[in-house]
Amino acid sequence: MWNGDALDLDAYLAHLGHTGDRTPTLATLRALHRAHVLSVRWENIEAVLRKYRPLDLESVQAKMIGNARGGTCFEHITLYAAALERLGFAFFVVQGRVRMGAPTVRPESHAMVIVELDGRRWLSDVGFGASPLEPIELTDATDVTDGAWAYRLRHQEVSPGEMGWALYQPADRREGIERTADGWMVRHTFTLHRQYPVDLRVSNHYGASSPHSPFSDRLCLQRVHPDRLHLLDNRLLTTVRPGATGFPETRELEPNEVPKVLSDVFGVELSPQDVDLLLAKLS
Repeated sequence: MWNGDALDLDAYLAHLGHTGDRTPTLATLRALHRAHVLSVRWENIEAVLRKYRPLDLESVQAKMIGNARGGTCFEHITLYAAALERLGFAFFVVQGRVRMGAPTVRPESHAMVIVELDGRRWLSDVGFGASPLEPIELTDATDVTDGAWAYRLRHQEVSPGEMGWALYQPADRREGIERTADGWMVRHTFTLHRQYPVDLRVSNHYGASSPHSPFSDRLCLQRVHPDRLHLLDNRLLTTVRPGATGFPETRELEPNEVPKVLSDVFGVELSPQDVDLLLAKLS
């Protein structure tokens, strides 16, 4: 289903720096999840430059394994699901609605994996950019921390008349977002409706090419570390630290600063041709 046989598993694990056990256990899942989040970059540069983002496994692994490039959630899950399939994990893919505190219903535009182990289910959300560093068990009233970043998972109504799951994170200080009384906001919601590669191709096409997609024309990169999160929104560079109560650190970059920041902060290297295309867009 997810083309695990076509994956260069050794190259993928080497890219992650994973030299441990390959048996489909919870310990292996935790190790793979954390290594993927910390090692595989999140960026939407192909969409910004070309309005096209191939999602076949051959293209995805050529771009993201052994190279200083990354991808969006659809590329991450295409790669990650192939690895899980190859390693013998039982899992399925779902899509969710990214809210980030928004009070309105948004489209399903984020892919995740649900892994089934010993009668328990785990949300393995490796493609969010600011992803949790560990899988989160699907139980109601789950409150977790991965050692730095805190999350809350609840089973609740996620769209009118539909029950599902909501992943919460501590609310930021933006105006107009929905917060709980104790200071949390919904990051994204999802149901357990199974998705397949053909479904991800449709969502990926919309995300890369539609003028209604927030990621088709605006440069976005994210890189999470155990002690900080870096984000680039076009030319606005933001650094967020876990547990911080004030406003995050921000700086507006000059266009010619962006390629160096991509390399130094986000670990993303562009060809000279792509640098020229990007600078033309940013200017």
